[in-house]
Amino acid sequence: MSTEERNVNEPMEETLSELRQIRRSKLKELQDAGQDPFQITKYNVTHRSADIKAGFEALEGKTVSVAGRIMSKRGMGKAVFCDLQDVKGRIQLYVRIDELGEEAFAKFKKTDIGDIVGVEGEVFQTKRGEISVKARRVTLLSKSLLPLPEKFHGLTDKETRYRQRYVDLIMSDESRRNFEIRSKFVSYVRRFLEERGYMEVETPVLNTISGGATARPFITHHNALDIDMYMRIATELHLKRLVVGGFERVYEIGRIFRNEGMDPKHNPEFTTIELYEAYADFHDMMDIAEGVLSTAAKDILGGYNVRWLGEEIDLTPGWKRLTMIDAVRDYVGVDFDAVSDDEQACKAVEAAGVDLEGCERTWGTALYEAFDQRVEEKLIQPTFITMYPVEVSPLTKRSPKDPRLTERFELFINHCEFANAFSELNDPIDQRGRFEHEIALRDAGNDEAGMMDEDFITALEYGLPPTGGMGIGIDRCVMMLTNSDSIRDVILFPTMKPLD
Repeated sequence: MSTEERNVNEPMEETLSELRQIRRSKLKELQDAGQDPFQITKYNVTHRSADIKAGFEALEGKTVSVAGRIMSKRGMGKAVFCDLQDVKGRIQLYVRIDELGEEAFAKFKKTDIGDIVGVEGEVFQTKRGEISVKARRVTLLSKSLLPLPEKFHGLTDKETRYRQRYVDLIMSDESRRNFEIRSKFVSYVRRFLEERGYMEVETPVLNTISGGATARPFITHHNALDIDMYMRIATELHLKRLVVGGFERVYEIGRIFRNEGMDPKHNPEFTTIELYEAYADFHDMMDIAEGVLSTAAKDILGGYNVRWLGEEIDLTPGWKRLTMIDAVRDYVGVDFDAVSDDEQACKAVEAAGVDLEGCERTWGTALYEAFDQRVEEKLIQPTFITMYPVEVSPLTKRSPKDPRLTERFELFINHCEFANAFSELNDPIDQRGRFEHEIALRDAGNDEAGMMDEDFITALEYGLPPTGGMGIGIDRCVMMLTNSDSIRDVILFPTMKPLD
C-alpha cells in the first residue's frame, strides 16, 4: 500500500476503531450490570416478518414474538421507529417509553444499528399504512461490535463482498435472493431426478488416481498411508462403477476441484450434478438436460424467459440440436464431411483462421479446434452440439456410423458450456486404448491428460450395460437464473487470494 493510500485510509480506520471501542464500552456496561447478551442461549420466535405482513388481517391486535437485526433507528424522544431484518425480510418496530417503561426504554435507546434483538409486541398498522409491531418487551440477544456499511451504498467493493459474504448478505437483498434461488434450484434438481427413479449417492473426494475429466488436479498428501492423493476433478468413474454394480439410475451433487485459472466463469472448486442411467444413451440425456433446466426456470422464476449477460434467453423446450460437423460448416465454412485426410483437415481450418499450434494434427482435433475457437462464442440460445471427435472424448462410446466421432454432446447457452454428456464407453478394450492415449499425452507434457485406471477397466470387464451419463454445472445454471455475470456472485465463499 502506498503512503498516499495509507493516508486516505487512516481516518476511516481511526473512525472504525473509535466506533468499535464505543460499542465495546456499551457491552462492558451491560456485562457489569449482569445483562451480558452473549449469555442468552435461546429466544422463542413465533412469527417472521413476511408471515406477519401476509397474515395481517388475522394477526392484527395479537401478540407476536420476532427476532432479527436492527437495520435502522428513527426518533430520539419518547418513541423510536426501527427496521428489523430477519430471514424473510423486514418489519417496522414501534418502541414507546410508555409501553416499555423508562428503564427498559433507556436501555433500548443505547442499542446500535446491527444489534440483534428479540421483540414481543402487538401487530398493528400505522396511520401511513405500514404493518408494524408495537414493542412491549425488547431483549438484546447479540451485540454488534462493528458498524454496518453505510445504508445507502452497502458494500460497493465486489472483493469485499466476496471476502465478507456475511456482511454482503446482511446488506444486499440481491445477494440473499441469489442464494435462495441457488438452494431452490438444487432442491428442484433432486426432485426432478428422484421422480424419475434416480438414487442419490456419495463418492470419494480423495482419490489415488485423477480421472473422469481433462483437468489439472489438486494434489495433497495422506500422512497415514504416506501417499499423494488427488482431489476429484469429476465423479464420473465411481458413478459408473455403481451402474456396473446394478444401481441403474444414480446421481451425485458434489464439489469438484480443478487446479486451473480463475475468471468470471471458473472457480477452483465448484458444484456439479452428475447422473448415469443404464439402458439409455446421450439422446435421453439431452431430454433430461432440457427438461430440468426449462422446468426449473418456470418453477422458480415463473416462466421460460431469462435475461443473462445482456441477452434474452428463451428456455422454452424444443432446443436446437446440431452436430459439430454441421456447426463448423455453418459458422466456419469448412465441410468435414468432404475432408477425410488429417493434414487436409488441418490446412482447411488454418486457412479459416484456426490456430492449431501445440495440437495433434488430426482430423478430429482440427474439427474440435474449429468449433472451440470459432463457433462456441456464437451460440446464444440453448443449443446441443453433438458428435464430438474421439480425440477429445476418452470416455465416450464411438458412433456406429462414424468411428472418428463419439455419441457425446455439450449444451451451450450464451456461449457458455452448461452440460456434458455421453453414451458411455463400455468396451474395456477400447477404454484401455483411450487411457493409453491419455498417458502418452501426459508423458508429452500435458498435465491435464488422464491417467490409467486399472480398477475401472476391471469394472468394465465385469460388464457395464449401455449407459447414458451427464454432468451439469450447478453454478453456471444459477448464474443464468439470477442474471449474475460472475461465478463468485453465486458461490457463498469463492476462492480469494489472501490479503497481505
